Amino acid sequence: MRFWFLTGSQGLYGEDTLRQVAEQSQRIAETLGEGLPFELEWRPVLTDAAAIRRVCLEANADDECIGLIAWMHTFSPAKMWIAGLDALRKPLLHLHTQANVELPWSSIDMDFMNLNQAAHGDREFGYIQSRLGVPRKTVAGHVSDPAVVARIGTWARAAAGRAEVGSLRLARFGDNMRDVAVTEGDKVEAQLRFGVSVNTYGVNELVEAVDAASDADVSALVKEYDDLYRMAPELRVGGDRHESLRYAARIELGLRHFLEGGDFKAFTTNFEDLGGLRQLPGLAVQRLMADGYGFGGEGDWKTSVLLRTLKVMSTGLPGGTSFMEDYTYHLTPGEEVILGAHMLEVCPTIASDTPSCEIHPLGIGGREDPVRLVFDAEPGSAVVVGLSDMGDRFRLVANEIDVVAPPEPLPALPVARAVWRPRPDLRTSAESWITAGAPHHTVLSSAVGAEELTDFADMLGVELLVIDEATTPRQFAKELRWNQAYYRLAQGF
Repeated sequence: MRFWFLTGSQGLYGEDTLRQVAEQSQRIAETLGEGLPFELEWRPVLTDAAAIRRVCLEANADDECIGLIAWMHTFSPAKMWIAGLDALRKPLLHLHTQANVELPWSSIDMDFMNLNQAAHGDREFGYIQSRLGVPRKTVAGHVSDPAVVARIGTWARAAAGRAEVGSLRLARFGDNMRDVAVTEGDKVEAQLRFGVSVNTYGVNELVEAVDAASDADVSALVKEYDDLYRMAPELRVGGDRHESLRYAARIELGLRHFLEGGDFKAFTTNFEDLGGLRQLPGLAVQRLMADGYGFGGEGDWKTSVLLRTLKVMSTGLPGGTSFMEDYTYHLTPGEEVILGAHMLEVCPTIASDTPSCEIHPLGIGGREDPVRLVFDAEPGSAVVVGLSDMGDRFRLVANEIDVVAPPEPLPALPVARAVWRPRPDLRTSAESWITAGAPHHTVLSSAVGAEELTDFADMLGVELLVIDEATTPRQFAKELRWNQAYYRLAQGF
């Protein structure tokens, strides 16, 4: 994945000026590229409409190019950009900067002014983007400022997520949990809007892959488990439940083989549809999520898509990202928190300590006791985000939260879990979330936040509602009504 750095100018200034423009824009690109999470490729200075349109079409056709960063070093008459911007289908960031940080007050002359006039050149570019309705992000400031680079990096991560979902393949093993509404959704519209391909495969196709795993590979993986996790004694070699651990390893091997063979980066399972599987996949799902795969329980493909997207966006960042579900509340006044978990499938990237590998009854699914990793989530700031199909559009809802340590130990709860305090408070958060029709399955991330999600939603033209410290139920309800009107008008009649 890489970004292209475009510089706008015009032939009016002469070759000497354009040479300086090229040299300075290359230095800007190099400085910026050093702080970005992806490669930044400098492109030759653009001075006419044909070259601008050509580079935009080339960007569209290059799968490795996932976005453009554009800067008008001098004054680039914006009518030259109309055809190119109209054709552009890749994310665009408008960098409003200049070559120098300080002005050389004592030596400024008109040559300097003519060379360094991005202050109004970028305003010209901003006008034509607004006139054409081009989705973009605008960042102002010098690239030597870490805050500027950080904001561009945030946008770059969103663009990476957008590129990932545009080619994502997802395998559903079985269908949705019966009679559940929010896990349903329009898969055709999802492919049209996002690009993701969502298809269903019989569970017994997975079972064949599971059964085909070799005993030697199973033994090697079991040893890896023992090296990485705090292993329950009954699961160790010689323990009376060791065979269950070996079968959990067999599931992981089979799942990996199936997903890798079909180039799938996300998947779903459903405890109501396990075919010939002896266990509900627990440990395997947790480890696959830790390796970057998207996952959704009960056939929830939308959350699986969202999880994979945020995994890509958070590459290289501290923190973790996991499938999650709001489960139950602690409602003592002044101490309100949410206890989140799932049956088994919470990603160990959010763990506060080395997970414990355990086996316990599940109570649903009608299969053998499944193996799973058990841990508490690492405290810190995070976000939970959900994706709903509202019929006429998709809606993202995000809530900024603070993950906290459980007030007391949870020795009788044999699943991975997270405890968090939603912002601004539990009552406002819950009322706003429910009013928005947001789902009960979510993605919890301590690696990415609201700005990345905002950039991502803007790139895709998808509705995003953020519940944060400033949210009030009254204002949130107004925003919902405004959005309803806007998105229906934007679709036309």
